[in-house]
Amino acid sequence: MATKKLSTVIPEQALFNELSQLIEQSKVFVVSQANSTLTLLFWQIGRRVNETILQNQRAEYGKQIVPTLSAQLERQYGRNFTEKNVRRMLKFAAQFPDEQIVVTLSRQLSWSHVVEILPLKTIEAKMFYAQEVASQKLAVRDLRKQIATKAFERTDIANAQLTVNSEIPFNVFKDPYLMDFLNLKDGFLENDLEAAILRELERFILEVGKGFAFVERQKRMIIDGEDFYLDLLFYHRTLKRLVAIELKIGKFQAKHKGQMELYLKWLNKNERQEGENAPIGLILCAESSREQIELLEMHKDGIMVAEYWTALPPKHELEQKIRSALIEARERIERNKALSQGGFGILSEHK
Repeated sequence: MATKKLSTVIPEQALFNELSQLIEQSKVFVVSQANSTLTLLFWQIGRRVNETILQNQRAEYGKQIVPTLSAQLERQYGRNFTEKNVRRMLKFAAQFPDEQIVVTLSRQLSWSHVVEILPLKTIEAKMFYAQEVASQKLAVRDLRKQIATKAFERTDIANAQLTVNSEIPFNVFKDPYLMDFLNLKDGFLENDLEAAILRELERFILEVGKGFAFVERQKRMIIDGEDFYLDLLFYHRTLKRLVAIELKIGKFQAKHKGQMELYLKWLNKNERQEGENAPIGLILCAESSREQIELLEMHKDGIMVAEYWTALPPKHELEQKIRSALIEARERIERNKALSQGGFGILSEHK
């Protein structure tokens, strides 16, 4: 009898688990739909109020209508319509005039996400973080951290190493990487850095970006009977390619390029699977050598060099250092463009 009772309990429990899963999935969908509808509604309100202010062509009218309207809306519909939030709606509609883009954004970003990106200075930065939220499913707290640690600017600095013909796509890497979460003490060695990354692998992947999946540490390669070891091997699911990572505790040296080229060629020959793209490499150094990196044109060989910081400076110092590096990177891009155009000018003169 006991056996018969047990056999009826198990299917009932399985059914309950299945129904619970359906309910939880439905709840997530309902929340997502509600967020999407609310974000789109706030944009529509902002656009309509902006149109009314523009039609009146009086700045004073705009100053008067927003407090009056928001007070009425708040009384009728609650705290979502405070004057501060209504002004955000106006900004949202002004900064994102294309309704189709807003419809797409509303499916991926909650209003709380939108509020975080509105103060950013450029549309490029706003769209970058919007795409980060969408691709990485970032919570609002994680988005705030990305903005505070200048993820957009650091990605821009890394992009300065690339050209349209590079083996490495844009917006894959950052420079520098902020690894204060590793809690390394002064005088650490390369194997300490590697071990710390593996201990904090989830946070490391969050810093390097979504899509990275860990494959192997100290990947052994036998070349001409000699053993070589790659520090870390990852696979990027979106790019469909292996990513080799080498860790250096000192300053970047030109010889590091040759080492990485060797590893990438071996991986391409021995580990690349059908349907995958060619492997790419990331050399993480305590300090980069910008001029050497530029002269070596490493992007042509699918290699990126980036610094890592194991201690985070105070906020104002971090902002200043990132800003200086970004200015330098953009100057480098303009210089390369000028040289390229100058070269074409010389060629045309000789024709």
